[in-house]
Amino acid sequence: MTAKPLPASARRVQDALAAAGTDARVIELPVAARTSQQAADALGIAVGQIAKSLIFRAVPGGRAVLVIAAGDRRVDEARISALLGEAIERATVVIDCTPVGNKMKDEYYSNAKGPRGFMAQGSEFGFGKMYARGINDDALVTGEDRFLQIVSCNTHNIAALIKSLAIDANGTNHLEDGRFLCMRRANDISQDGKFVPSPTVGRHDDPRFGTHHARDAHGVFATLGHDLPLWSSAIVLNSQYMHVLQFSLTLDRDVTVEEVVERLEANPRVALTRKRSANRVFSFGRDHGYFGRILNQTVVPVQTLAVRDGRTVVGFCFTPQDGNALLSSVAATLWFLYPEGFQERIDVLRRYLFAEV
Repeated sequence: MTAKPLPASARRVQDALAAAGTDARVIELPVAARTSQQAADALGIAVGQIAKSLIFRAVPGGRAVLVIAAGDRRVDEARISALLGEAIERATVVIDCTPVGNKMKDEYYSNAKGPRGFMAQGSEFGFGKMYARGINDDALVTGEDRFLQIVSCNTHNIAALIKSLAIDANGTNHLEDGRFLCMRRANDISQDGKFVPSPTVGRHDDPRFGTHHARDAHGVFATLGHDLPLWSSAIVLNSQYMHVLQFSLTLDRDVTVEEVVERLEANPRVALTRKRSANRVFSFGRDHGYFGRILNQTVVPVQTLAVRDGRTVVGFCFTPQDGNALLSSVAATLWFLYPEGFQERIDVLRRYLFAEV
């Protein structure tokens, strides 16, 4: 018996398979097979052996996208929608917590029309205007700043110290030199990987700033018209608790330890403490923080504060991990939504800003 000729569409598939060098053969079933189960029954195989195809139309762009899945699996349309950019278009504000924010900006965000604004958290240098809550809120420009980089937790810490100790309320800058050593935890207590067995020193990849911490802090204050002389180094410690920062700020005027404490106390986003171990500060946040997080920019042990040669403030402080960056993300989200009233709306979290830890 002569085989029934394939329809034109099936013939094109058969020709494409042959051109690709495969001996796969297209078969036209004698019965209708509108579902994966019907196709499996007609072939006498398990439904999971069927490859079903679905076509989606992407927004924006309108391109057709073919999705192939096993016959016994359901396609997650919400996930496909997100991958195709529809979720981005429907969003009012997008917070990117991935390590590829700049790539996502190039591929999806720049052409999206729906969202009012986008944020990338961490070290996504170049994503947009650098932002840290309580440091450069006045630099945000409605209608212009659609992309914001929420700087890293250690950069928040550095920026809070500089604003508290080196810059007056009227914006006068007294900083002649700022140096910081970031002693970073190896990983989070929720993580198994990336733990280091011993202290591991970092590199100074930036010839002007050392590490990205000083570079990004400089970027934050640059939005306010400052060009600060900053340098940072980093070392990873075999700990899972908190980052620790050692700082040295040389001013252009004399200062006392008493004034240093007063200026730190005057900043509602700075917490002072008598605790000198990271585990005790971490435990306080777990017990009293917002979902276990301290939202302050920094926690400063007052016993470590000193003034060298009358003008150089030195000391240690703890970085509240992602708590300070999360507060900035919430503040920026509210700014995108309510640019004229976000300051009042963010005050709902003020009770989680501790004066003392």
